Amino acid sequence: MIRVMLPAHLKNLTGVTGEVLIDVGDTPTQRKVLDALEDRYPVLKGTIRDHEAGKRRPFVRFYACEEDLSHESPDAPLPPKVAAGEETFYVIGAIAGG
Repeated sequence: MIRVMLPAHLKNLTGVTGEVLIDVGDTPTQRKVLDALEDRYPVLKGTIRDHEAGKRRPFVRFYACEEDLSHESPDAPLPPKVAAGEETFYVIGAIAGG
């Protein structure tokens, strides 16, 4: 099971509190995790990724194991500690401005 932490505004949309547990089978990837999230919570479709292109929205970031995974391939395997359920996969709403 993959542990996923959503930002507060997406937790409000889905009605969840705390972490979400997602089963994506063998070799978890960002794409598999996001597909599973959108399948379980259809209200998330289009909030994290673009509907058409499937690319990450500009102000959304992915972190795990103290690393920014935002620019990794969506099909790259997630870190082993995330795959083992030891670490959380974070979806973060980035902030811009000055």
